[in-house]
Amino acid sequence: MKKLKARNLLRALGSRRSFFTGSNLHRPMDDASERYTFEPVVRWNTQVEDYFAGAYGRHHFARISKALVRPSCYSCIRVNKLKSSADAVIEKLLAILKENEAEYGNLSKNDSNGSSDSNMKKNGLSIKTSRSQSSDETVEEDVTNVLKESIQSGLISKCQLPGLDYVLFVRGSGPHAIDYGYTDGKPPKEVIVSRKCAEAVLRGAQVYVPGVLACSAHVEKGDAVAVSVAIEQPSADGGWATGITRGIVLQGLKSDPYYSERTGLYIGQGKAILSRAGIFRVSSGVAVDMCNRVFKLPSLHKVLEGEIFLQNLPSIVAAHALDPQKGERILDMCAAPGGKTTAIAILMNDEGEIVAADRSHNKVLDIQKLAAEMGLSCITTYKLDALKSCRLGNECSDTTNLSYCKENNDVTIQSSNSMELRVEKTAPVTSEGLNADKASEISVSNEKANERTYTSKADIRKNMRRMRNGPGRNQSTGGRVEKSQGFAPNSFDRVLLDAPCSALGLRPRLFAGEETIESLRNHGTYQRRMLDQAVQLVRPGGVLVYSTCTINPGENEALVRYALDTYKFLSLAPQHPRIGGPGLVGRIEFPNGYIEEWLKPGEEELVQRFDPSSPLDTIGFFIAKFAVGSKDA
Repeated sequence: MKKLKARNLLRALGSRRSFFTGSNLHRPMDDASERYTFEPVVRWNTQVEDYFAGAYGRHHFARISKALVRPSCYSCIRVNKLKSSADAVIEKLLAILKENEAEYGNLSKNDSNGSSDSNMKKNGLSIKTSRSQSSDETVEEDVTNVLKESIQSGLISKCQLPGLDYVLFVRGSGPHAIDYGYTDGKPPKEVIVSRKCAEAVLRGAQVYVPGVLACSAHVEKGDAVAVSVAIEQPSADGGWATGITRGIVLQGLKSDPYYSERTGLYIGQGKAILSRAGIFRVSSGVAVDMCNRVFKLPSLHKVLEGEIFLQNLPSIVAAHALDPQKGERILDMCAAPGGKTTAIAILMNDEGEIVAADRSHNKVLDIQKLAAEMGLSCITTYKLDALKSCRLGNECSDTTNLSYCKENNDVTIQSSNSMELRVEKTAPVTSEGLNADKASEISVSNEKANERTYTSKADIRKNMRRMRNGPGRNQSTGGRVEKSQGFAPNSFDRVLLDAPCSALGLRPRLFAGEETIESLRNHGTYQRRMLDQAVQLVRPGGVLVYSTCTINPGENEALVRYALDTYKFLSLAPQHPRIGGPGLVGRIEFPNGYIEEWLKPGEEELVQRFDPSSPLDTIGFFIAKFAVGSKDA
């Protein structure tokens, strides 16, 4: 076993203000051919970078960082087999993409820019492994080659792995060199967008009004504009901010905000849908229609709703790893936005019971809406904090057959950590009910409009912040809820804990500076508390699947080590299909003497770790499957 002991792993080098994310900051500023490109570099907190370099090796982690700033070379679609078929969806999507060929170009099979193999080579990757070929490595390479053939077999193609023929790949292309119209020292008109907006654009979205931070003077409707991204920088209060006042006028000069930092951070060219004045006057809508993108990935927003769901391949694999069976009772503890919940329901052929819980009222409604769109009836949704999932066993008169009790429609119960808990069960959802709720909202909105015709600037600013940040806990979008108690121990056949995490595996990711060693540890502590709840809810003989979308071993392998050492009745179980790579074996030692234990030899092949820099070209993801034995001991 190769043990990873990192003495002096985390050097105390300066404050976090010295680390930030952006392009190559020491590049000459006068060369337009270098300025108007997309060459981002993720700058990590130095201690976090040393930690990951100790876990993966410095060269491997450099490849991971390079892969994270770019989107995958394909979009992955899950077909709702209960409503349609893969062949029917392919035919419909091809017709839709043909209508939008002007935006996405000719992504034919022979497009060299669009081939996944081309993207892999650009990332310094090779399909053939240079390691000695063990049987497990050979299987992993065979899976990679099958997926590669699936992606390259056409613009839209089926996954050729057994059991995943309802998964489709829509091939994209990029990176593309773009002529932004820089001539004779005259810069193009420009729009600066927020980092989150840019990450969405790189995945195929348009530029919406709330995402625009700054704009050149005299931009009129129909003008061609270059779109660049403002990455968070160290702020005076020790935090991070873009440092750009929304609405500022860009002159195209070096005196513009973060002029040098935005070199190499241009994500494409678009046509202004609104004038500059219009962009900063309205609160919603498309601001820029992206017609020339660095990465061309077809936007599937609101396309074939109910028939397809855009979902990352590892997330689909996580639902398969749970191996749900018809008639079983299954809990998805952190279910929003409902992708894995609905995937499980379809694998069960909508026969059985799936309890989908989330602590956000609005997110629960999102799960309901998705279930209704897909025509699924076996999903019951609850508002519930995952840390309070398991109630005491004597709260109901019958704890054997009931997982929750309804008493007077308003019951406060005592949870396992002696804190009061109120669980809200949402009413059964139908498309008609959703339409009725929407009509009710419109009616209320109209009544309020009649009461006050003047909208203050303060209200406008509040609405803009709400659109950027999402509704808060007191800004629920409505929807009836029914009060009920929590879940009894051992009341589920299978539990999926797709835990909230640092999300350091999501792509594209243009900023990671806020994460510190302390924050990463806090994520791990939070996840252990959720696992403690999940373990109590699975019956003996059942299955628990744990997953995250992060590359942090402290939230992945270290969590598995905690689970196996704390609960002796848990054991790692094989997963099918097995597409990801092995987990990390060993341990890492911090300067303060703290030792983080990972997997032991023989355990690494029982988990799945999806590496963003691997030829699979997925997000970073981790899956562990536990078999639950007898709890009597």
